Amino acid sequence: MSENINTRPELPARLDIFSDPVCPWCYIGKASLDQALAEAPDNPFAIQWHPFQLNPEMPREGMERRAYLRARFGSEEAVVKAHLPVMEHAERAGLTIDLSAMKRMPNTLDAHRLIHWAGIERRQNAAVDALFAAYFVEGRDIGDHETLADIADSIGMDAAVVLRLLQSGSDVENIRDRDAEARRMGIGSVPTFIVAGRHAVPGAQPSALWLEVISELLGGAE
Repeated sequence: MSENINTRPELPARLDIFSDPVCPWCYIGKASLDQALAEAPDNPFAIQWHPFQLNPEMPREGMERRAYLRARFGSEEAVVKAHLPVMEHAERAGLTIDLSAMKRMPNTLDAHRLIHWAGIERRQNAAVDALFAAYFVEGRDIGDHETLADIADSIGMDAAVVLRLLQSGSDVENIRDRDAEARRMGIGSVPTFIVAGRHAVPGAQPSALWLEVISELLGGAE
């Protein structure tokens, strides 16, 4: 990474993360990043989460997950094959993914709205964690407004306010515009991490890479 990191960065260094709450590699990638941040508590990152919908054409009400997977992969055998590396990496990261509990494939537009509002209250990281847990561990429908309001309540936000916002059109175009801008920037998959506004790090990277980035950022600032 040494050729990629500015030798005299401005700290704190912004870490922009493009992610979707139904993306298993985003869930795994965040766990690896969190491990690095825990090992380097004096890290220089100021983290901001950004919307990217893996399935922007998904009906707003979502759809039955098995039907979605069959349509996407073509057969049950192909679905199982696609899940294998995900489950292996999740287990290695100490994460739970309960495939049997996941009944719905949601449209994540409203989940991204919740992440945006959580950011205003400085609760963005908590919102992302709660959405990942709700979907991958508990199998909840994170496209459902009542579910999202309950998740908001669990991280200290006002559930009634969030529910009213969800039932309105508040920030719908904001999220769609930011998603479109990410695609115009060349982002085609998530997670994608942008370090200090300059260097893109695609995919679920191991914690060792993040520790190296942190070390180089701190070293370059000396």
